[in-house]
Amino acid sequence: MGKYTAIGGQALIEGIMMKSPEKTALCVRTPDKSIDTIYLEDNSLRKKYKILNLPIIRGVIAFVESMVQGYKAMMISADKSGFTDLEEEKKREEIKDEDNKEEKKQSPLITAVMAIGTVLGVVLSVVLFMLLPRLAVEGLEKLFSTAFSTVVRASIEQIIKLAVFVLYVYLVSLMEDIKRVFMYHGAEHKTIFCYEKGLELNIENVRAQKRFHPRCGTSFMILMILISIIFSTIVQIIFPSVYSVRWLWVVIKILLVPLTCGAGFEVLRLTGRFDNIVTRIIAAPGTWLQRITTKEPTDDMIEIAIAALKACEPQNPDVDRSVDKEENNEAENG
Repeated sequence: MGKYTAIGGQALIEGIMMKSPEKTALCVRTPDKSIDTIYLEDNSLRKKYKILNLPIIRGVIAFVESMVQGYKAMMISADKSGFTDLEEEKKREEIKDEDNKEEKKQSPLITAVMAIGTVLGVVLSVVLFMLLPRLAVEGLEKLFSTAFSTVVRASIEQIIKLAVFVLYVYLVSLMEDIKRVFMYHGAEHKTIFCYEKGLELNIENVRAQKRFHPRCGTSFMILMILISIIFSTIVQIIFPSVYSVRWLWVVIKILLVPLTCGAGFEVLRLTGRFDNIVTRIIAAPGTWLQRITTKEPTDDMIEIAIAALKACEPQNPDVDRSVDKEENNEAENG
């Protein structure tokens, strides 16, 4: 890499969002095959309140804000790409014999169904990622008639959680629409790599880059799972009795999520900023999972990624990477 960049991105429906410290741009392929560029306002709380930029805290805030902004960008891309129109056309066919009044009567029901779906999603997440690992550990202890140590218990729980997560991602990747999003994800990574190397942003140069990036959100999710092993172990060592109370342990795991999220954010920043054996080992699990969450993009997808990066490229150049500064000094001295 030629330089470290704070630019990050998100794959959308037929588009890509790129975000730099100065602006956020969203580029979408419209039904007429043109590229529509939209700029999103940056209302980050971290810019308004300095205390929210403290380590760990900034990670939690950044995660929440990225989720909110990402959802908004996804809805915009669905609308601009014509995906929403296709869905609405299906709905119109289903209710073509009903009038507007009847549709309005149904809207509260639809809202209620969506709310119930959200609640069920949260409950399912708690069961799969909080309760299931705990029950599995209890089952294994009974099966082998033994009591695992604190570290072993925490490790088994996180391995199960990781396995559930990877299986979920893999199954989702088999869906045709999601596969295209993952292809845009690959285009996003390749374009950022091209920019970091200081190469001209064109399709040929971007296509030649790798699609696995250490600062990817996929790596962040893996880091959170791995870091939670450490925090779970520490809590069990300090308060050994909490693990025996099943509901209390689930609650504690939920309360640890913000801390784990903040720590994962800090580690991810380091893996993206420095390139050495330690950061490569840390980034390795997330990079491996990107073989599922990123796919090789087509040229028109790369074109979208280039347009998005150029649209958000900061006026002030990014700082040089320390590792590359050393290489440049050696070259000059040589």
